Amino acid sequence: MGADERPNNQGGCIAIRSFPPPSISRCTIGGSTTTSDDATCGSPRWIGKSLSCVCIKRKGNYERICMTLTPLQEERLQRLKHRMKVYFDPSRRDHQEALKALWRAAYPDQELEGLISDQWKEMGWQGRDPSTDFRGAGFISLENLLFFAKAFSTSFQRLLNKKGGKRATWEYPFAVAGVNITFMIMQMLDLQSTKPRTFVRAVFVQMLSEDEWAFDLLYCVAFVVMDRQWLEKNASYMDFNEVLRSTRMQLERELLLDDVMRIEDMPSYSLLS
Repeated sequence: MGADERPNNQGGCIAIRSFPPPSISRCTIGGSTTTSDDATCGSPRWIGKSLSCVCIKRKGNYERICMTLTPLQEERLQRLKHRMKVYFDPSRRDHQEALKALWRAAYPDQELEGLISDQWKEMGWQGRDPSTDFRGAGFISLENLLFFAKAFSTSFQRLLNKKGGKRATWEYPFAVAGVNITFMIMQMLDLQSTKPRTFVRAVFVQMLSEDEWAFDLLYCVAFVVMDRQWLEKNASYMDFNEVLRSTRMQLERELLLDDVMRIEDMPSYSLLS
């Protein structure tokens, strides 16, 4: 968020206590006081005119995020919400082309035989038709994988080919893991709710001011964090859900660090190459 976009004190939000762990916060707006254990106040509406106030405490210093969404934030949040609602449609030409682009990025020297082929199992899809695996997270999960492949090709190839570290006999399937990571981030950020219910969501929405692709960047960070956790825990296939939970916890901790204003500021961003 630029200096000219920083929230002022006109909202009258007073931080009493909140993080960590979450406890009672009292916020005063227009002379009235509200108390909530989810540390939000007012009647926020994320799209349209609104006031959103989130009171937080970081590293022993009382701080607050009192945020009225800027037009840029509203536009980018709306666009991200729209992306999250798009189902993968195997009959759409643009969706087919995105899938082909993912294959070319993953295996530039190997020609794809078809959109339904045993080759897709090499990438870690469950069967010959990868379109059946997008049901949980939709088209955005394919966009995330493609973004990862193009923006951080070295890390993408390392995870795709399971390079580095002592690997289990039963490894996680790369592509299906990617879809699950997208779904995990969607749940963590809680962007579909009508009001901010978590500190992480409030922080992330501010990050959209810095970079429209903050969600995709967070996805890349999440993938390398998940793989690092996988290796540290000597995990096998049956441990995947537990590794995903610990990955989410680490992402939440890093997003709430005092000096993290962008995805690039997260400590685990350094794992990407």
